[in-house]
Amino acid sequence: QVQLVESGGGLVQPGGSLRLSCAASGIILSRYSMGWYRQAPGKQRELVATMSRSGFTNYGATVKGRFTISRDNAKNTVYLQMTSLQPEDTAVYYCNAGWSGNDYWGQGTQVTVSS
Repeated sequence: QVQLVESGGGLVQPGGSLRLSCAASGIILSRYSMGWYRQAPGKQRELVATMSRSGFTNYGATVKGRFTISRDNAKNTVYLQMTSLQPEDTAVYYCNAGWSGNDYWGQGTQVTVSS
């Protein structure tokens, strides 16, 4: 059974930082393209960051320069380092793994940026 489990969300003040983790079981993450997506209340899910199997990264325009996606193959875990967080970054963040017709999602972790 494949599971992606996100953690690391929480409440942070504007300008603060958080690191999200996505731990996988049942699949080997290095064989998948990985991504972080987010969905704010009343809005569609949007791309935050992706990393290809070869390590190529891509970021959404609103987070470029502030967020960094990385992968630790030994831990079978993907990370999202978030800095300079703003209230508009408030959302549920989801981890995704996809390749060759297989597509898996985590349950999401809430990030709230508020003073």
